Amino acid sequence: MSVSIFSPSENSPLYTGARDGQNSPEGTCYSAGSREEERTVVHHFDILVIGSGLAGQSAALRLANTHKVGLISKRGLEDSASGWAQGGIAAVLDSQDSIEAHIQDTITAGAYLNDPVATRFVIENGRRAIEWLIDQGVPFTRDNSGYHLTREGGHSARRVIHVADMTGLAVQNTLTKKVRENPNITVLEQHIAIDLITGEKLGLPNNRCYGAYALDSDSGDVLTIGAQHTLIATGGAGKVYLYTTNPDTSTGDGIAMAWRAGCRISNMEFIQFHPTCLYHPQAKSFLISEAVRGEGGLLCLPDGTRFMPEHDSRGELAPRDVVARAIDFEMKKRGLDCVHLDISHKPADFLHEHFPNILARCLELGIDITREPIPVVPAAHYTCGGIVTDLRARTNIPGLYAAGEASCTGLHGANRLASNSLLECIVFSEAACNDIAMQPRIRIPQLPEWDESRVSDPDEEIVISHNWDELRRFMWDYVGIVRTTKRLQRAQHRIRLLEREIDEFYSNFRVSHDLIELRNLVLTADLIVQCALKRHESRGLHFSRDYPELLDVARNSRITKRRLRRDS
Repeated sequence: MSVSIFSPSENSPLYTGARDGQNSPEGTCYSAGSREEERTVVHHFDILVIGSGLAGQSAALRLANTHKVGLISKRGLEDSASGWAQGGIAAVLDSQDSIEAHIQDTITAGAYLNDPVATRFVIENGRRAIEWLIDQGVPFTRDNSGYHLTREGGHSARRVIHVADMTGLAVQNTLTKKVRENPNITVLEQHIAIDLITGEKLGLPNNRCYGAYALDSDSGDVLTIGAQHTLIATGGAGKVYLYTTNPDTSTGDGIAMAWRAGCRISNMEFIQFHPTCLYHPQAKSFLISEAVRGEGGLLCLPDGTRFMPEHDSRGELAPRDVVARAIDFEMKKRGLDCVHLDISHKPADFLHEHFPNILARCLELGIDITREPIPVVPAAHYTCGGIVTDLRARTNIPGLYAAGEASCTGLHGANRLASNSLLECIVFSEAACNDIAMQPRIRIPQLPEWDESRVSDPDEEIVISHNWDELRRFMWDYVGIVRTTKRLQRAQHRIRLLEREIDEFYSNFRVSHDLIELRNLVLTADLIVQCALKRHESRGLHFSRDYPELLDVARNSRITKRRLRRDS
């Protein structure tokens, strides 16, 4: 892979010290570059936030009171996986509930791989996180006694606060409005981060993060963005699979960038497959909320027979991994395209009140959930592993933080408990902000320009779409709900072939939005397979026919890059 594509030329004068007037006001721009004929615009901020979901926007709003913040959004500011979350946010808000019960539910769902300290940290800060969202103006659903709490699979009590069945959208819209109105936040929409700028890549003795390169998808220009601190909040990697409940933006960008920079990665084998994604040719990635089962929805075969009691005593309220494997088993055993989720026994008024979005979307497709069951299939939903962070959201690279689905905090263990993820976003983005606020200012070295002098425009872009399709199909077939060592090895072999093709393409042609995403997806797929091959047991979301038993000791599948390649 050529350095010239995404990092400074090895022949360029790099960081001999700050240029005159280096510490210019953050948020301003100036020209920089090693050659007069090739100058580029360099942006400087106190904080660079990569990602516009709940973790990214909440961090930007908290820091904007005292810092100049740059926020990169791959598409529009409103477009994130957070906005697609239907169910709600889990927290102990009822006097009949307890912190200990929530912790125990989380650890049980996580197959005892959860970090106990991180789990307690998140759950103990749950109420305060919800109060912060209420202060921002999020209109959580109320009933006669206060805020309405629902129950979801794996929870022993009603503790999920929500906005009907559109919680994520309501939270996203509330914060987006505040972000757009804040003069200290510079929003870079339609921009995709390419790679982090680190000291090691620049030939410096330290490997601190100094910002990132980002592609303006509209203009095709590559921006150099310097920052005192950088927060990765890019979400997960659901699009690595053929079927997913995630938006098109979920391509593992932050995880891949962090790995290339030298971050530790852990537990990538734990991909949560949501049991109930709407099965319809016109329903792309439409999720049927966990709350439907929490409010009495029943999973049935086409003839109306329930099957969950045969798989788990908790029935439809079993954790997601149990339910997803049960559905997968019944579909394969009987040759079914889907199963059915039936909540038609509930009053129509109840369904209109609690699930207006789901009801409306199904009606658009000719399915009246008040009278008939919903056809559903499992789909890739949540990435439980990711970039290893501590309780301050710090990675092992100074100046680099991670929060939200891109991170691995230890909260989720081997399986995320329903509605714990948005809570994690708020708690750890706040932790990152608190740590950043205590850090002294540093001297940022002169940032080199992006070098496109030795590349050309691509002549066969169809290669990208073909590789994208191939990757997602074999990941679904070989690294899905049920795995074997042979399937994982087959996937790894194909990943290696794709990597070579993509490296050649990346080395010779100008970067594009699709190429960046494909590069990140292939790397993320490799990390998933690497972690899966390391786990010689079946635990939580990772089920292997070759290792069906549970080991006595739960261990994380942590992987570390041995040395940073100069060309990566």
